[in-house]
Amino acid sequence: MTIKEMRKSLGDTQTDFSRRYHIPFRTIQNWEAGVNSPPAYVEELLERQIKTDLINRRQFQVPKWSSDKKQLPRNNQYMEPVEWLRAVRQELGSDIVFALDSALMCEGAYLGRTDEWVIWIYGNPKLEKYNGVCVIGDSVSGHEVETRNGLRYTCFNRTLNDSLANESILDMQGITEALSRYYSTHQDSFTGIFPNPEYSAGFERLAEDARSYYDD
Repeated sequence: MTIKEMRKSLGDTQTDFSRRYHIPFRTIQNWEAGVNSPPAYVEELLERQIKTDLINRRQFQVPKWSSDKKQLPRNNQYMEPVEWLRAVRQELGSDIVFALDSALMCEGAYLGRTDEWVIWIYGNPKLEKYNGVCVIGDSVSGHEVETRNGLRYTCFNRTLNDSLANESILDMQGITEALSRYYSTHQDSFTGIFPNPEYSAGFERLAEDARSYYDD
C-alpha cells in the first residue's frame, strides 16, 4: 500500500494521520505528493501497524457469567490484583497481553473491584471459552506492550485509546481513576498522553472527570 492508501484505509485526513502516528504533517504531505519517499523500513512498520489497528477494530460485548464455560480464578481469592492476574495468565498462557482495566491493574494504576471477574486481553479468540474472558483483538504491536511482574499488558496510551473506543459499553471507572493519578503525578498535566484523533472529544470529557476525580 502507498502512504495515501494506508491513510485512506483508516478514514483519516492527513492531519488525523499525523496525530495518530506522530509524523509531521508536512512529511505526510511530501510523501503523498511524491516530493520524497519514506524509508522502506518506515513504510513497512507503518503498514504493519495500520493492518494491526484495522484488525483490532473489533466489536465486542462485556461477557456474561456462564456456568457452561471453563472457570478462572477470581480476584477475591487473592490479596493483590497482580497475584490474581498471574494466576489467570498461568491458565490462559504467556502469549496473552492484558488490556483495559486488566492492563491498569498490571500497571498498578487501578486496583479493580473485590468481586472482579472479567479479564480483558489481546490474544486468541478461542480463549473466550473461559468465563469472564473478553478478547478485544488478536494482536497488538510490540511497542505498545509493557512488562511488569512477569505480566504483559498494553501501555497507558494504548489502554486509554482502547477505553475511549469502547466507552459505550464500559463504565470507565478504571481509566478515569488511572488518568487522575497520571494527572496528579505529572504536575497536573496530561503531557505524554496521545489520544487518537477520533477520540479527542471523548478524551476531553474524560480528562475533565479525571481532574476532579479525587475531589468528589
